[in-house]
Amino acid sequence: MTAPAEWLTRRGWTAFDFQSEVWAAMAEGRSGLLHASTGSGKTLAVWLGALAALPAQGVEGRGDKPPPLSVVWITPMRALAADTFRALQEPLRDLHPDWTIGLRSGDTTAGERAAQDRRLPTVLVTTPESLSLLMSKADAPELLRHVRLTVIDEWHELMGNKRGVQTQLALARLRHFQPGLMSWGLSATLGNLDEALRTLLGAAPQPVPPALVQGYTDKTLIIDTLLPATAERFAWAGHMGLRMLPQVVQAIEESESCLVFTNMRSQAERWYRALLEARPDWAGVLALHHGSLDREVREWVEVGLKEGRIKAAVCTSSLDLGVDFLPVDRVLQIGSAKGVARLVQRAGRSGHAPGRPSRITLVPTHSLELVEAAAAREAVFTGQVEARRSPREPLDVLVQHLVTVALGGGFRPDELLSEVRSTVAYEHLSAESWQWCLDFVRQGGPSLAAYPDYHRVVPDEAGLWRVPDARLARRHRVNIGTIVSDAAMTVQYLGGGRLGTVEEGFIARLKPGDAFMFSGRLLELVRVEQMTALVRRATAGRVALPRWNGGRMPLSSTLADAVLRQLQAADEGHFDSPEMACVRPLVDIQKRWSGVPTPEVLLAETFKSREGWHLFLYPFAGRQVHLGLAGLLAWRAAQPETGTFSIALNDYGIELLSAKPIDWQERLPGLLGLPPMEQLLAEVLASLNATELARRRFREIARVAGLIFQSHPGERRSNRQLQASASLFFEVFQQYDPNNQLLKQAERELLTQELDVQHLAQALGRMQGQTLRIHALKKPTPLAFPLMVERFREKLSNESLADRIARMVSALERSAGGETVGTAHERADQVFARPDAPDMAVGQSLALETRGDTSGDRSPSAGGRKRNSARERAKAKARASPRRPRLRLVSV
Repeated sequence: MTAPAEWLTRRGWTAFDFQSEVWAAMAEGRSGLLHASTGSGKTLAVWLGALAALPAQGVEGRGDKPPPLSVVWITPMRALAADTFRALQEPLRDLHPDWTIGLRSGDTTAGERAAQDRRLPTVLVTTPESLSLLMSKADAPELLRHVRLTVIDEWHELMGNKRGVQTQLALARLRHFQPGLMSWGLSATLGNLDEALRTLLGAAPQPVPPALVQGYTDKTLIIDTLLPATAERFAWAGHMGLRMLPQVVQAIEESESCLVFTNMRSQAERWYRALLEARPDWAGVLALHHGSLDREVREWVEVGLKEGRIKAAVCTSSLDLGVDFLPVDRVLQIGSAKGVARLVQRAGRSGHAPGRPSRITLVPTHSLELVEAAAAREAVFTGQVEARRSPREPLDVLVQHLVTVALGGGFRPDELLSEVRSTVAYEHLSAESWQWCLDFVRQGGPSLAAYPDYHRVVPDEAGLWRVPDARLARRHRVNIGTIVSDAAMTVQYLGGGRLGTVEEGFIARLKPGDAFMFSGRLLELVRVEQMTALVRRATAGRVALPRWNGGRMPLSSTLADAVLRQLQAADEGHFDSPEMACVRPLVDIQKRWSGVPTPEVLLAETFKSREGWHLFLYPFAGRQVHLGLAGLLAWRAAQPETGTFSIALNDYGIELLSAKPIDWQERLPGLLGLPPMEQLLAEVLASLNATELARRRFREIARVAGLIFQSHPGERRSNRQLQASASLFFEVFQQYDPNNQLLKQAERELLTQELDVQHLAQALGRMQGQTLRIHALKKPTPLAFPLMVERFREKLSNESLADRIARMVSALERSAGGETVGTAHERADQVFARPDAPDMAVGQSLALETRGDTSGDRSPSAGGRKRNSARERAKAKARASPRRPRLRLVSV
């Protein structure tokens, strides 16, 4: 019996087959990826294998000294690093008491860091940023040359972003120091395992074939749903889900300890307050946890969960990753998780031990989320999980790495190029791009050559590239990393009155002259100055964009496909799950009045109302793709003439509303064409404020690349200062260095990440293969109604929004043969007529003024609008009056 198996046996445990497979692979010196469900024993599999294999490979103490740094365990979060540190200690004490273990992250005290600087432990649990900081030490080659094993925990969390690229470069550097390095990745939620393994180990051929181990255990995953008493057939609300409060309270009572996940911090705050109001006796055992809370508060909650003192914690993604809360036996998910991997990850926070079932209970906030719940369960049990892919050639990360390596002993360009190309992120890096990066760190490129601060790395007499300036070295070390925080912009009147803050990404999409709703007011954007949006009152009746809510998660394509399969089964008369049986009245009306979207059918609906000509389209591609698609279709529809469109969107579809007659039956097929990618890119950029979007994206790139600095030693700069500095560089490069690779990267990231043009092209391609069915409606369908409500929320009106929606719901229900007027009105008032009414939106809505060659014309005729009569102007003035008594009901 092997030492790992003996250790487990002494505790009354039996090794799983996948754990034995990992031990055998590590004994042979092989690297690999372990993919197994959360709480099945992945950490023990790799850790016990390391404790058995490494001594045989030369990791031993020297006399009375413990072995040098030999194992680096990388985690994506500081909380997870602290939890992993505790989990590794017990086996280490039993099997290798002569080894030492340490933790190094942003929370490590100065005293601990000083002790580690004198002598590093045998095992170091750390984060990507702290590892890069260690690599920037002048004696890094000596400190790290004994490392024999790296373990990357939660690899799925790192793989698809720049932190993962930073990790790839760090692993390549460690392999340079130690060619026999073993690397193991751990994950529970990856859909592309072969690609994930290759990304982890690099593009270079492996001297020993790697191992891909999948952990099949008898662990049970339970996914169920709290069903409402009745499912609304016209699901206008995507609110906080508080009508499900009694069921949630009962579910918490039935649990020993549980986590209540929400998708937004505001939603977590509201649910925490509602639960305390419902159960005041839970004070002290009900907790709140999200990233904006103080670290001491978060740590108190985490310890309380571990020790079983917390009955329930309302939380966000701050508790998504693999922290072990053994007492937790149930997870509640408020609203849709919006992704299969996220659902599985959150489910794994319960029953976090081999043999214990994990249970997640879905709490729908509106009827259509019942379909998502059924689809998510089907996707999980058929193994359909989202894939992650590494970013390709982010030069800002490479530039930062060059300076780090130059600090950590220096480099020779030819040798380092081979090392960099061994990573998947840079395997196709061109000689020209490499030379540009070298020139950039040496003198800042042609436009910055005269400034000494950008002469960061220079070759010495022996051809070794180093950082010659101690001040620049300190500044670089303080700013190592690729994590960038979301920025908020101040909204302020031209005269100086401050209204509040709004998400930067929303303002960046606007052009001067666009109108938007904020703080209960209809505003017109005048201009943007650094991190301030200067506005003035907009004239009444203008179409408006709502406040963009950056906390909303878009529906993943994997889950969207599963939703369409559920709808297809329902269209064929199969309502096999409790969720679909509950939502059947909604589906029946949708089918009777129009049709049901399926993987083979692209559904479109047209409708004429007193507001204009409506088009509803249901691609089921997710909110982010729909944002680009809506703008693109509106831009195409307005060519070559000038036109004004109001747009609404959610995860399921989009609405285009035109004040002018449009024959959507005739025009829509042509608008959905998929041109060559180059033409599609040009159309997408033409439909949005691309320059301002790229400018904002450039700020983060400039920060990572070291052009601007989040902080100097002893200070921290504001987003306003960062944007001012970044804008200056952006303008200088545009004028004097138009071939600057960071400018090109900003545009590339804008298209691939923020606008998601690749998925937009895929969505258009999929629509080409579907049968387009256009139905002319007499009244809005259950799928169309939520999109219409999005626009109503943003319009000023003398009647309350609740009254208007209640009347519409009542009329639609009478047509469908159902609910009474009083019931619909009471439900609307319960949610809307509260001073603290939360955000109700299922999706977002916006308005887009599209123009042909008259882009500078702001006249009413250019916007396609007619002059109002005196009576209409009087009504508009009354609607715009700040004294309107119920304006608070529709404020965003």
